[in-house]
Amino acid sequence: MRFLFFFSLLLFLSCNTSTKTEKKELKTSVSKNDTIQSYTAEEIKLETLRSWEAYKKYAWGYDVLLPLSKSGYNWYKESLGISPFDAYSTLAVMGLTKEAKEIEEYALSKDWNQDVYVQVFEVNIRILGGLLAIYDHTQNPKILEKAIDFADRLLPAFNSPTGMPYHSVNLKTGKTSGNQGEGKGNVVNVAQAATYLFEFGILSYYAKDPKYYQAAKKATKAVFSRKSEIGLPGDFIDVESGKWTNNWHYLQAGVDSYYEYMFKSNFLFPDPEIKEIWEYSLGKINKYLAEDYNGKRFYTCVNMHTGEVVKRSVSLYDAFFPAVQALHGDLENAEKNMETWDWIWNKYGLLPTRYLYEKDAIEYANSELNPEIIESAYYLHQITGKEKYINMIYKYWNDLKLCCRNDVAFHSIENVSTMEKKDYLATFFYAETLKYFYVAVADKDLFDFNDYVFNTEAHPFKRNHFDPEKAKEYLGIE
Repeated sequence: MRFLFFFSLLLFLSCNTSTKTEKKELKTSVSKNDTIQSYTAEEIKLETLRSWEAYKKYAWGYDVLLPLSKSGYNWYKESLGISPFDAYSTLAVMGLTKEAKEIEEYALSKDWNQDVYVQVFEVNIRILGGLLAIYDHTQNPKILEKAIDFADRLLPAFNSPTGMPYHSVNLKTGKTSGNQGEGKGNVVNVAQAATYLFEFGILSYYAKDPKYYQAAKKATKAVFSRKSEIGLPGDFIDVESGKWTNNWHYLQAGVDSYYEYMFKSNFLFPDPEIKEIWEYSLGKINKYLAEDYNGKRFYTCVNMHTGEVVKRSVSLYDAFFPAVQALHGDLENAEKNMETWDWIWNKYGLLPTRYLYEKDAIEYANSELNPEIIESAYYLHQITGKEKYINMIYKYWNDLKLCCRNDVAFHSIENVSTMEKKDYLATFFYAETLKYFYVAVADKDLFDFNDYVFNTEAHPFKRNHFDPEKAKEYLGIE
């Protein structure tokens, strides 16, 4: 047994050293040539098709592909088909018409009258967002009917005393449930409370019914109205009492899309009230969260009442913010922010879920091949035209292939220091990661950045499909 233990340890160290050596050789090669091996839109398209065929072969009928065990996994007791709804817009953008049409037909066959509790936040951005993306692309009225049906099953979640949605809702009965799985009852994080303006706004526009947008707007205003004396919300709130249950504030998962949707919703559907909330909030982010530390720009974790730093920590989800800053027009801060994220990537060859920058240490080492850093580099390249941002994307693709490509598709990582494999392929890999890699190098006649606005799951919506004047009526904007 002792021999086996030491043999296993030796094998692990050998593999770990080999992985680090390979990464080091790749980076050394890159630095010597002062260029990074580029890729083409066709390569990403082929990799997407390969990964999608793997889902269909091994996990069709399940929500998620487990690529190492070649099987599937469901989020709930019944499958909602989350991977197909997330994958549709990527396949459509790439011109994979046959595969996209299969998902459209699958969507039409779905019966949402399922006796299952779903997380309102998660299914809003993935399923409702996916359905709306199908409709935006096809204008199939039967798809819009499916989207309306699904959204109507989510609306009972918003019948709380505050207007913020409960954590979960039963698609069949309309009954609501708190976050029992984490023992938090009626407590939700800010993102779960107020990440609905975008999808609900699009649905209101297409359905010509303000009730969806108005429900989302009420939830956003409910969070904002409970900001602290210095103008910051907390991170967890009770949807019945409206009281904060934790007093931290940050840009990490749990708050991130609250801000993203203020900006993007107003960008697509100008609303004076939401614009005012966004501009006020951005000022507070710049005042309290932005911190220059050891020559780098971080957006830290602070106490909502005092603004004092409570933890010098960032998560890979925060890497969405340079994209929003750039689209807003704040290029100076966007570029400083992006430089920091690229620096963290270079340390590990992939972003860890959470990094403690004061200690220069990893807090959570796993990675599910998240898209946010690619997203921001894409936005900055499109907006500034600077070559360094497309070179960052080339590097991210090369590194991701090196650590995470397998004979089936791609796999997640348990620990970015060792590149230990994890048997999971997040649905957003189809929706976001592959899409951002593709549109970063696609010709403008295939996909023009200026023509679209993305939801937080990277489902794209054509800007010229939405008339600002009509939006006032359809969304009830005064």
